[in-house]
This record gives sequence, C-alpha cells and structure tokens, in this order.
Amino acid sequence: GNGNPVECRDAIKSASQLLKTGGILAVKGLGGFQLACDATNEVAINLLRTRKGRPGKPLAVMVPTLEGIEKYCLVSPEERKLLGSPQCPIVLLRWKHSSSNISPAVAPNLNYLGVMLPYTPLHHLLLRETALPLVMTSGNLSEEPIAKDNDEALTRLKGIADYFLLHNRDIFSRYDDSVYMVEGKPQAIRRARGYAPYPTFLPFRSKQVLACGGELKNTFCLTKDEHAFLSQHIGDMENEETLEHFENTVELYKKLFRIEPEIMAYDMHPEYLSTKYALDAGSEQGLSLIPVQHHHAHIVSCLVENKVEGPVIGVALDGTGYGTDGTIWGGEFLLCDFRSFQRVGHLEYVPLPGGEAAIKKPYRMALGYLYTLLEEDFSLESLPISKVNSDELDIIKQQLRRGINSPLTSSAGRLFDAVSALVGVRGEIDYEAQAAIELEMLA
Repeated sequence: GNGNPVECRDAIKSASQLLKTGGILAVKGLGGFQLACDATNEVAINLLRTRKGRPGKPLAVMVPTLEGIEKYCLVSPEERKLLGSPQCPIVLLRWKHSSSNISPAVAPNLNYLGVMLPYTPLHHLLLRETALPLVMTSGNLSEEPIAKDNDEALTRLKGIADYFLLHNRDIFSRYDDSVYMVEGKPQAIRRARGYAPYPTFLPFRSKQVLACGGELKNTFCLTKDEHAFLSQHIGDMENEETLEHFENTVELYKKLFRIEPEIMAYDMHPEYLSTKYALDAGSEQGLSLIPVQHHHAHIVSCLVENKVEGPVIGVALDGTGYGTDGTIWGGEFLLCDFRSFQRVGHLEYVPLPGGEAAIKKPYRMALGYLYTLLEEDFSLESLPISKVNSDELDIIKQQLRRGINSPLTSSAGRLFDAVSALVGVRGEIDYEAQAAIELEMLA
C-alpha cells in the first residue's frame, strides 16, 4: 500500500490472487473507493477491521451471482427483485449461518447479512476471477467520507489497503452504497448510490429551501416547487472532512437543480455542525432561518412519504434529539401536521450518567434506570452488570444523586440500551445502536 505501481500482465488476475491469499484491496468503484477482502477469511476480515478502526460494525458482502446469494441467505421474491434492480443496493437478508462459509466476523452476533451483486464492469471481472464472496466496505477510515480520487485514496487508505486497483475514470461526487431491507415493501436504511438525487414529490408547492439535516447519518434536502431533492448519505457530521463533503455537495446540488435557497432550516441542537453551518451561511447570505425540532422532522418525513397531510399522532422512537425544553428527547408522541406540533406524551425522563459516556456504555444507562425506579435501594449482585468496577459504580451513583453531568432523556434508544445491558447482551458498544440491534437478534 505504498503507492508504487505493481508490474503485472493482468491487473484483475493479480488483484484476485492477492484477495485469495488474504490481502486487502482498495477498489475504485462508482461513487468512491471500496475496501475488499475474502469474506470467508476471518484473519483478513479482522485485519481490515483493525486497520479501518471498525471493530464490530457489520460489513457488506458482494457475491458474484444471485444463485450464490441464495446459498448464503434466505431470499424472498421482493428481495430478489431489489438485488437485481438497476440501483443494485446492499440488501439486508436473513443469514443461513449453518450452510454459509462466510465468516461470522463479517457481522458478529447478527442474524442478517448485508449483500449486493456486482454493479460495475470492474466488479464483475474481479468477482468472476476470484469466485469468492468479498467483503466490500466503504474506502475510508471509520467516520470519514469515502475516498473518491486516485491520489486521495493512495494517501488516505495507504495504512489500510495492501494494494490498489485503480483506473482513469474520474468520480465527480462521493456516493456510498445504498442499503435497503424488505419489510412488506422495500425500506431505505441508507439512500445514496442509485437513488439520490431522485426527487421526492411534495403534496404542496414549496419555496426554495435548504434543510441542513441532523448530525448522525446526515443528509440535506433542497426543495423547489413540488420537488424535494434529498442528498445522498453524507455521514456523521462530527469532523471537518465530513463538513467539507457536506458543503461541496450542497453547492453541487444547488447548481444541478438551479436552486438558490430563500430559507435555511436547521436542527434545534446548538452544537450540531449542520446547525452551525446553517446559522453562519444563512446569516451571511441574508436568508430566513427556521429551527426545526428533530422528532417533528422525523414524523413529517413519514407524512410526506405516505402522502398524508395530518394532523396525526406521530410516534418517534429514536436515540437522540434536542427538545424544546432543553432536554434530550427520543420517545415522543406528537400531535402534528407539516407546520407545527404539540407534545402530548413521552417516555419517562431518565438521567444519562456521564452524558455521552452512557451512550457508549449501556450499563451506565441501566444504572440510570435502576436509580430512577429504586433510588439507592438496588443491588447488582444477581445482574449481568455486577462486574462494573466498584469505584466507577460509586462515581456513577454520586453523579446520579447530585445530578452531575447527568442530562435527562426520554430516549427510546437508551431504554433499549438499558435492557440490553440488564439482560447481559451488551454492556459496552463498538458502534451506534449495537446494544439494541443485538437485543433484537434474540427476540
């Protein structure tokens, strides 16, 4: 992975041989680079995880043929149709562990596998030559945007990939693979390559608006007349690289669709990078600025998707969203329409001991619930979280007793985290929602 050319007569055969012997290959795809390795080789997968900084989050697998996918997974007619569609997304399928030679390290502790078919000529050549299922994950360090240019990839991915399979076709805009599942009908989990920027049609005429989105799994939206142009998946807005990707893509979409926003909408959370962008850019351009409550936005997106105008009682079961009272919402019952909402119910407020630390360590959330329900009168002896260090436990109890760094939340996500920790599924997480996902696998 030092960027020096490798002399070979057949680049595809050489790359295939490297994969078969446990190497990690950076492949230039359609919307950016992908990192590939043999999906049956646990050593190669764990090496990729270590280098990429992605210890537990599931990885996608590319399989040469639909018949091959059916060897590894249960596939319904609707899922088969989605896999073979022109968009060619990653589809979450029920994994046949007993008859699969794909390593469990691809998606630890999960019953579902994210699978896709080859969708570029280069993919087809590579998959045909290797005749193996390949891990095919985004070409980036964890939480950074996908690499798209040759020089950029050689710089950013040199510590991850052993070799690079390049070509001279430039990629104009970064697009991750789309992720779908079928639950009655196809449901988008991550809408990107193949789907964005195809517009969603609004049941009303809209002014030209830029809605800047939230922090996690950010997308933005530009509206014009009856059209809402949703961006591709941008990523978690937690670093300068992702913010730059966001800003560049906003400018690209404005040019593509000839939209000059009159209004900028933003999440109410004051610390989100997307919010700071809206306040800075909107003020500089003299635009009207509209704060939007996070869960009201979730419910309104469902109204638009289902062509319902409301008013409705919308239920938002979420992880984190800034509330109008300054607390962290996430288990909300809102009486609302497109324009306004009334909060008519919510899950009970519970403290987050340590704030962000309670999200990464669900056992802290479990202690928050136990303290709320039982105050000091609880014992951990018979619980899986009894292994918590006694000094840390004393600190957490003091935080809860005095309300130090323990913001209140009504989050449904944190409730699932607490239950996951209490029943011994997951006390600490490697990726967002891991505790809840692994709990769901046991249901």
